[in-house]
Amino acid sequence: MPPSPFPSPSPHVLILGGTTEARELAAALAARGVRVTTSLAGRVARPGSLDGQVRVGGFGGADGLADWLRAERVDALVDATHPFAAGITANAARAAAATGVPAVVLRRPGWQPGPGDHWHPVTSLPEAAALLPRLGRHVFLTTGRLGLAAFAHLTDLRFVVRSVEPPGPPTPPHTHTVLARGPFTLADEYALLRDHDIDVLVTKDSGGAATAPKLAAARELRLPVVVVRRPPLPEGTTAVPDVPAVLDLLGLDRAATRPDRAATRPSGSGAASTCP
Repeated sequence: MPPSPFPSPSPHVLILGGTTEARELAAALAARGVRVTTSLAGRVARPGSLDGQVRVGGFGGADGLADWLRAERVDALVDATHPFAAGITANAARAAAATGVPAVVLRRPGWQPGPGDHWHPVTSLPEAAALLPRLGRHVFLTTGRLGLAAFAHLTDLRFVVRSVEPPGPPTPPHTHTVLARGPFTLADEYALLRDHDIDVLVTKDSGGAATAPKLAAARELRLPVVVVRRPPLPEGTTAVPDVPAVLDLLGLDRAATRPDRAATRPSGSGAASTCP
């Protein structure tokens, strides 16, 4: 087990959050008596509850984040943002390098195609949009409400978009929005695909089990799936796949839970923001 990087008995960990794993990590750190602050981008109006302190909004780029790390005496930085939050991840890597704060990226593993899958991997949303007219006419678009502009020019296709909050313009002219918060079951996804006569699915490679049922439903219906691959991580970045691996890296995997924290921590905390 690696030694803990913390110089004091009351360490401060900053989590760049917005994922289920960020919420789970905050709970695990708080239960071990670690001071934890989770930073959210503020794109969801009503995020679920989180253990520890919560801040909302940007830092002002890499330099602003570096200043915050110094001012708040942060002992470790965990980037647990969405796998496609490339700008935030790059800023976090630069800020950690500038301040010498130990940093790790928490990224759940990406999806891999299996027997019966008909995947079309692409590297960007514009590339996905260019491919769509050759694959279908009724599209289930699950790339997030902030990426709809890449598809706004496809006037001959019909889209179904699912989002926690209504998407803003620009959007494709023929768009039906389903307001819902996951996770969704295989039965949920199968019913949506059938009810809306979907013949092609577009998704980002978010990874994880929570958002995978749509892929299984598409497989059962033998639908083509356009999968936007993840952007690469910054060079030299340390990445781990789950919360236990972060705790191990921080030397906290065997730390005893404080009885008082375990007894008083609220149960049933919701995710700060889930991937579509």
